[in-house]
Amino acid sequence: MGYVGTDPRMRMADGSPVAEFRLATTERRRVRRPDGTFADGPELTEWHNIVMWGRAAEYAEKYIRKGSRMLAEGKIRTRTWEDRNAIARQITEIYVDSFELIAR
Repeated sequence: MGYVGTDPRMRMADGSPVAEFRLATTERRRVRRPDGTFADGPELTEWHNIVMWGRAAEYAEKYIRKGSRMLAEGKIRTRTWEDRNAIARQITEIYVDSFELIAR
């Protein structure tokens, strides 16, 4: 669960709509003080590349916007390619199986 960081970018792949956007998740940490008590520690924010296909992509185009809060579940996929300068690139994405927009 996290916050959408960019409006979905739409494209077509094999005749099917695809939506891509970024999702930020934040892990709240606790640290132990020298006296044994706990306090809030630094937060760790991770950015995830989200990919939605078909009807889910169409929904994303209409309703998901930067700042939306959502829960996404899916498969983690890593793909590699060479850019136009023949440099190897790699990206890890979450291919969404199910999702839910969360009201604030």
